[in-house]
Amino acid sequence: MAIAKTYTAQLNGLETEIITVEVDITNGLHAFSVVGMGDRSVTEAKDRISAAIKNSEYTSPKQKNQKVVISLAPADLKKEGTNFDLAMAIAYLSAAHEIDFDPEHTLILGELSLEGHVTKIHGILPILCKAPEYGFTSVFIPEKNSTEASLARDITIYPVNSLQEIIHHISGTQIIKALEHSQYSDHATDSAHIDMKTIRGNEVAKRGLEIAAAGGHNVIMYGPPGTGKTMLAQSFASILPALSYEHAVEVTGIHSAARTLQNNLIYNPPFRAPHHTASYPSIVGGGIIPKPGEITLAHRGVLFADEFPEFDRKVIEALRQPLENGTITISRARGVITFPAQCILIASMNPCPCGKSGTKECSCSQHTIENYRRKISGPIADRIDIWLNVEKVDYEKLAAKVHISESSESIRKRVTVCRSRQFERFRKYKIKKTYNSELSAADIETCVHIEDGARSILAVSAEKLELSGRAFHRIIKVAQTIADLEQKEIISKEHILEALQYRRKISN
Repeated sequence: MAIAKTYTAQLNGLETEIITVEVDITNGLHAFSVVGMGDRSVTEAKDRISAAIKNSEYTSPKQKNQKVVISLAPADLKKEGTNFDLAMAIAYLSAAHEIDFDPEHTLILGELSLEGHVTKIHGILPILCKAPEYGFTSVFIPEKNSTEASLARDITIYPVNSLQEIIHHISGTQIIKALEHSQYSDHATDSAHIDMKTIRGNEVAKRGLEIAAAGGHNVIMYGPPGTGKTMLAQSFASILPALSYEHAVEVTGIHSAARTLQNNLIYNPPFRAPHHTASYPSIVGGGIIPKPGEITLAHRGVLFADEFPEFDRKVIEALRQPLENGTITISRARGVITFPAQCILIASMNPCPCGKSGTKECSCSQHTIENYRRKISGPIADRIDIWLNVEKVDYEKLAAKVHISESSESIRKRVTVCRSRQFERFRKYKIKKTYNSELSAADIETCVHIEDGARSILAVSAEKLELSGRAFHRIIKVAQTIADLEQKEIISKEHILEALQYRRKISN
């Protein structure tokens, strides 16, 4: 009888794949099949779209003596999920001459209920952001995805509630109003996080966290239990500036694809705190169908690893690549997928398993302590820029009625200014980086300026401390962030000396 097509899409990892839906209808005994390597949710779509078409006051494909074949191309790509329902229904109605639809430059996304309603789908934002690159100028999406979709630009978005609604729009009887794009503006950091001003003492640790926030440096806090390591880590999120538009789109898209998006839009850096018993795939990502792990969900934000040595050794060592490159590559039989994982690692650990090392109460043998500390291998330790010793706070400070400490808002303003200085410097030297912590050795030679006296101190210290090449450059990067916080163009010996103070002081 006829053939028709529409276009839809799915995510493969975080990459957008455009799917062409073709429908062929021929006379004969009733048959209805979906081909093109679809999973069970895709093959079951024939029942959903048949019921949806019937309940939208059109003749169901199952009520006709005809052979219907729906092809999802490319045929060699595995199709998963329910994104294709609405596109298949529109293609069928077009092939059956129920509607007249020109599919070119239009993308259709949405799952259909049996009543014909268009229900919410996941991972829509990354698709919408990529669609204009494939030549699409308009898209139909579920109305319940409108808030998330409003972040997308350069494409006309039509939110629909039902199959009947999109049919009326195509026929011109009732035009759907295009979605207004969100006018993004930086939002204040979430007040749910602990404010720095409520934490008494530990001024050195606060200073170290400010440097980490300003330059994107990884941190380990070590000290006895109950000294405030976890509270400091939780307050760290409160001194991070809100995400830029580009980063907000990126982070929101990741959480949408991972089905962890709760409040529709993410304006603030994510804070992820997995338990130390978390499995390897849950941290780095993976599974039969590769999905983002905690380190990807922390992209552009914070990954907090409390009791860091208690994590599985395999998990700790898997952090090598993301801490160095800002990405995590997962290789499976079905292919290789690379997820973004550019986050700040905030880890905490005790001096020994019982946490009372150096006191009479410590019950750990020297062998036990060595094994505990050895969980943090040399390559991982080299990737940690700042080591903070968090000591017990004086009881007088805890008991004092009056407590004066700097607020998170005040610190966040300095962090914002520092990051702006980095951005301007990177733009001046045409370096495509975000933070000082990402600079390569070549970048350091290009854009970092060090006083002769500071360079001499660094060379002598590196020799005495037997620093690796990576650790040597990381000290320079921390010193650059300290200089940026002080709004200085050149790294002085004071900046180098402070950066050296944050090097590792505990041994395996």
